Amino acid sequence: MQDRSARALPDVANTNQLSACVITLNEADRIEGCLRSLEFCDELLVVDAHSSDDTRERARALGARVIERDWPGYRSQKQFAVDSARHDWVLCLDADERLSGALRAEIEALRRRGFGDAAGYSVPRITDYFGRFLRHGNAYPDRLVRLFDRRRGGWTGEEIHENTRVRGRVGRLRGHLEHFSYRSLSEQLARMQRYADLMAQARFERGRRCSLWPVLFNPQWRFVRGYLLRLGFLDGWRGLVFALVEAGYVRRKYLALYARSRGLPY
Repeated sequence: MQDRSARALPDVANTNQLSACVITLNEADRIEGCLRSLEFCDELLVVDAHSSDDTRERARALGARVIERDWPGYRSQKQFAVDSARHDWVLCLDADERLSGALRAEIEALRRRGFGDAAGYSVPRITDYFGRFLRHGNAYPDRLVRLFDRRRGGWTGEEIHENTRVRGRVGRLRGHLEHFSYRSLSEQLARMQRYADLMAQARFERGRRCSLWPVLFNPQWRFVRGYLLRLGFLDGWRGLVFALVEAGYVRRKYLALYARSRGLPY
């Protein structure tokens, strides 16, 4: 299926202008919070993978330009959004993320100065886990480069667990990017299973193989590192559940790769 909107519009030669780029699929319950936190940007761009709910209608009602497009993978969809933006400075969010007031103020101050001499800026992401933000463990601070000059960087890596890379100095912002990722524990577990399968398949296709040792050791290390060494236990029962789910994800990922390495049905 072809894209239902023109891919890109001409760049605007103003270094102070900023495009917000968001990808969506059935995010009607979360897209409003995301876009309202971005309303100060000069453009709101949403790339939607044929949502069956009213995500697109809600986004348009908030002033977003919406492109409907087939789903090629996380990295490719995010890079398409960056390429389709009107302005060279882009701020990339997922629909389940939003800017804190402090982070918005920092970005607005940067924009008034023309974004300085950096190629991009990293932000600390803080995850809401069933009603409270996790402030310890592997979940925090999850620093990510989400504000950058697309002429000097973009989305790289796997289609899943994608990341950004820029050529030049990376500044550090202090305000939080708030992450409201999981609606329920069952949704989180299902997502981790899907991610584990996708990661194992991607690694297998690149020639990676796996012995039994990572299946046994790596999940234990992930739990110890997050729950004990990085003080995840200070987040109470939420920290424990999050660390257990993380360890389970690592086990499933390496078990899936182990099965493929041995030619086992999976």
